[in-house]
Amino acid sequence: MQDPNEDTEWNDILRDFGILPPKEEKKDETEEMVLRLQKEAMVKPYEKMTLTQLKEAEDDFDDEDMKAMEIYRQKRLQEWKALQKTQKFGELREISGDQYVKEVTNAEKDVWVIIHLYRPSIQMCLLLNQHLSVLARKFPETKFVKAVVNSCIQHYHDRCLPTIFVYKNGQIEGKFIGIIECGGINLKLEELEWKLAEVGAIRTDLEENPKKQVVDMMASSIRNTSIYDDSNSSSSDSDETKCP
Repeated sequence: MQDPNEDTEWNDILRDFGILPPKEEKKDETEEMVLRLQKEAMVKPYEKMTLTQLKEAEDDFDDEDMKAMEIYRQKRLQEWKALQKTQKFGELREISGDQYVKEVTNAEKDVWVIIHLYRPSIQMCLLLNQHLSVLARKFPETKFVKAVVNSCIQHYHDRCLPTIFVYKNGQIEGKFIGIIECGGINLKLEELEWKLAEVGAIRTDLEENPKKQVVDMMASSIRNTSIYDDSNSSSSDSDETKCP
């Protein structure tokens, strides 16, 4: 059978009368590759960006770019939420002092561990436990635990509570000691989430700090003096009153 795409005078006549379909033109593979690369390049600026970086990049793009970036942002957010569901912790667990090494210091490799040392009689500690319980459910890939401070450290002074330590691979990566460092008595859930995200313990979807950073040098000075400068009172009291 004669090839209908063959370049012959007879085939040209048949095409003119509509008996044969128009001749198929060979596609330029080089042109196709260039077009494909150009199409991919339009998406590249948004790839590998965090949600925060996407937010910061908004001023650099026009309306069409913004539409594409918003679609990509939503995709990233959905992927992040799907990842959350695959993780394994999801609750604020109570541990005792003799479990500290196993559950915290020797926790699973590359797992972030947040431990809250607390005293039930301190209102701020109770507030933190409430917030941490919510965050434990929101970020199940991070291990959240709490322990009554006396079961872990004897003679730990109340002025150092609440205390939060953030561990990874047996090392302390972050710590918040006392009411001020933990965020104050009016601490909001989102503010605690941001603080923990800043040290890397969780991957928040918050795009900016929910609390404006106001540095109160006087309060900081008073706190440092009250915690650390009482070591001269007596040698026996020194080890009991210092925070870590």
